[in-house]
Amino acid sequence: MTDPTPTPGIHHVTCIAGDPQRNLDFWVETLGLRLVKRSINQDDPGTYHFFFADAEGTPGTSMTFFPWEEMSQGKVGSGQVSRTAFRVPEGSLDYWEDRFEEYGVDYDERIERFGSEARNASEEASGAQPRAETVLPFRDPDGLPVELVAVEIPDDDPTVPWTEFVPEEYAIRGFHSVTLWLADPQPTEDLLETMGLERVATATGGTEQTQGEERTRFEAAGVVGQYVDIVPAVEAGRQGHGTVHHVAFQTPTDDDQEAMRTAVQSAGLRPTQQIDRHWFRSVYFREFGGVLFELATSGPGYTSDEPLEELGGRLVLPGTFADRREEIEAQLTDVTVPRAGVAEADD
Repeated sequence: MTDPTPTPGIHHVTCIAGDPQRNLDFWVETLGLRLVKRSINQDDPGTYHFFFADAEGTPGTSMTFFPWEEMSQGKVGSGQVSRTAFRVPEGSLDYWEDRFEEYGVDYDERIERFGSEARNASEEASGAQPRAETVLPFRDPDGLPVELVAVEIPDDDPTVPWTEFVPEEYAIRGFHSVTLWLADPQPTEDLLETMGLERVATATGGTEQTQGEERTRFEAAGVVGQYVDIVPAVEAGRQGHGTVHHVAFQTPTDDDQEAMRTAVQSAGLRPTQQIDRHWFRSVYFREFGGVLFELATSGPGYTSDEPLEELGGRLVLPGTFADRREEIEAQLTDVTVPRAGVAEADD
């Protein structure tokens, strides 16, 4: 079997929220991400699907939510994405702490990762040690664990910061990493290597807020969303508000995706056939530890059905759902998208 093209990294992360208006207010106004698509869960059309990203919806920047209002609170544990981390420019964490104080965000003291305790993944590793990272952990209104990681943003960075609420010099610049909590990490570590990620370092000693165990880092080929960290954890999680539903990895073209699907299947997993999600095409499978993975193409993209300047401005119903607009809108809670300097009004 030919090795698949290595994934460039994370495409999007999809989570479960409660109140949709509260979710919109926090991710748009407080964190300064752009609502690039306001749609529905295509498997449950009575529920919204919100897509928050950079100014252009660049792959590797989309945090998406299903606001299942009637679902109970979840619990983060083994078999889940335990933390989702975003990149912010070096020197911006003071701004974010001040902003969290202003907006009443639940956050923790900064922590350091991959400092003096970090070591190469193997004695033969020839790459440089990962730089020590400063991490600001916080939680969204549903209790979802999130982190900001201060990084040096390269001149050719593909992300386009959205600046309606947060100035460019502090704005979130796409994903940094996801952390997986797993009871038996080894099969998943082997899978990540099959997907083209490279084991680069291991660190111990307080690198996880609630887990004191060893953290192993895998690095993808791209710039944005390039890291997956694995931390051993035994206690099982429970899906609900404040938990991650799935993490999607970039397979930019259909050929890339099919090659990766074949590799995943050969590893003993059971990926779905390709599913058209309108803005990208998807393949889903549960990895060995129980985390739901998705493979997502880069196109057609969020501007395939809305002009760039109008992204998120209306409820988009893809495909045949458009014929059911009246029925679907009647099931959805009215929401207002925050706008800087504009008084709130019903949508």
